[in-house]
Amino acid sequence: MKNNRMPLVSAALMSCAFPAAVIFAPRNQTGDPVMQALREIGQEIGRINNDVRSQLDRQQERIEGLETRQIDLEQSGAGGRRRRGDSEMSWGQTVANSSDYQAFVANSCKGKAKISVANSLTSISTSGGALIRPDRDPNGVMLPRRRLTVRALCGAGRTTSNAVEYFKEKTFTNNAAPVAEGAQKPESVLEYELDNAQVRTIAHWIPASRQVMEDAPQLATLVDGSLRYGLAIKEELQLLYGDGTGQNIHGMVPQATAFEIARVEPDDTKIDVIRRAISQAEESDLPASGIILNTRDWLDMLGQKDADGNYLSNGPWSGGPNTLWGLPVVWTNSMNQDEFLVGSFETATQIWDRMDPEVLTSDEDRDNFIKNMLTVRAEERLAFAVKRAAALITGTFEEALTPTP
Repeated sequence: MKNNRMPLVSAALMSCAFPAAVIFAPRNQTGDPVMQALREIGQEIGRINNDVRSQLDRQQERIEGLETRQIDLEQSGAGGRRRRGDSEMSWGQTVANSSDYQAFVANSCKGKAKISVANSLTSISTSGGALIRPDRDPNGVMLPRRRLTVRALCGAGRTTSNAVEYFKEKTFTNNAAPVAEGAQKPESVLEYELDNAQVRTIAHWIPASRQVMEDAPQLATLVDGSLRYGLAIKEELQLLYGDGTGQNIHGMVPQATAFEIARVEPDDTKIDVIRRAISQAEESDLPASGIILNTRDWLDMLGQKDADGNYLSNGPWSGGPNTLWGLPVVWTNSMNQDEFLVGSFETATQIWDRMDPEVLTSDEDRDNFIKNMLTVRAEERLAFAVKRAAALITGTFEEALTPTP
């Protein structure tokens, strides 16, 4: 849309400017200083005149642009209206003016009439649905997460190598005895041996498109957390049951001392079995500091009742919640059902962290670059050792409580 006001203003203003051609000097007076000065003044006036003309043109373009934008806003504000020829009608007007509706009214409003509103906007995908963006809850629904508690029981340390050597007592023969004055003192025997724990790597990865990682920041966080959780759950299983072969950690249960079933009495329960395992550790001068149980086994113990149907609240649980015979209980699904592990974990075991869990993303993998894909990798490195196998007592409730034929 053109505006006719600006040319009038422009012409009026420009009429005040003197054209450079009105001031000139005859050729035979080109050396006259006065005429030279007048020529320079005329040139300056011409330059100013051109500047004013350019500024007025720019202002005119701005005003025309603003008027165009105003018209666009007015048209977009009439969202429920559609154009028909040179007029605009709302949805209701479209229906009222349609030939189908007119015929329906002429028929005394009997029967049915189907009236199409071609340009109406709805939320369906073929109309305005693509313009509607749903709200996004940033808190995604994640799969169940297991409580991870085994690592906290073990001794903690760090290493900068690919293996950790440590020594442990092999034999100790105590020959200490009372000695008479001047007599030779007895010699005891104390032997050590070297052992080592190899640093092992736990890792996994997933593919992801660059667009997904860039367009959904919360997804990057979820991927990070899920990959780290995957490392932690595998680490816990390795600490408990790793068999030490290949790249596996040598875990606690395969190295622990077997529970002495002969200690069990005929009327013993699962609670009594744990008590006798604690006793076995104490009698070996390796006092237990904790208990690891499967979730179901622990909750079954909590549900035990006395002869009158009352839940047991004293005796075994006198130390407070999540304790048994005064020792803290770690209950986890990582422990196999029906198994138990009792011991002095902080002195019997040791973790050396070589590399804390990290998550790295790269497009330098196979054909990622040409596919615009990313590889997201999570990795950690650690060494683990059971220094005192006698300080860990393990067994199964079924075997312990099965009567001996």
